[in-house]
Amino acid sequence: MIKLRYVDLENAAGTDLGVSSWRTLDQSTINLFADATSDHQWIHVDEARAREVFGSTIAHGYLTLSMIPILATELFEIEDAKLMLNYGCERVRFTAPAPCGARVRLAQTISKVEASPEATKLTFQSTIELEGSEKPTCVAEVMCLVYPQDAS
Repeated sequence: MIKLRYVDLENAAGTDLGVSSWRTLDQSTINLFADATSDHQWIHVDEARAREVFGSTIAHGYLTLSMIPILATELFEIEDAKLMLNYGCERVRFTAPAPCGARVRLAQTISKVEASPEATKLTFQSTIELEGSEKPTCVAEVMCLVYPQDAS
């Protein structure tokens, strides 16, 4: 876990935040995501049919993308920030399917820092790695706004 201070963010571009622990993408998680998003495409939820084509169901690409914020909490903390908000994503790619039962983890680097009087925008190069695969399952630039303690 890397601990950062708000005043030091200006110089944080290029900081390699490391990798998170591995998380298993089980069918229960995939089903819950399908229910939450109403995306019940058979490749995600029909275990028998998906087994014939892929060997198992596969996780939603957006499920792997949505794991970035929670896995990032293992990598870094900004000790004196009032709050941090998701700002958006750019250049999102789902580069390999993540089969049910696969283990994934986040590798992340701060690639860009843009300071303003109200907040600092951080851009992260984020990669959801797939255990046993040279190809990641998701690669994205994600951004967040970090507000200092004294911001209202």
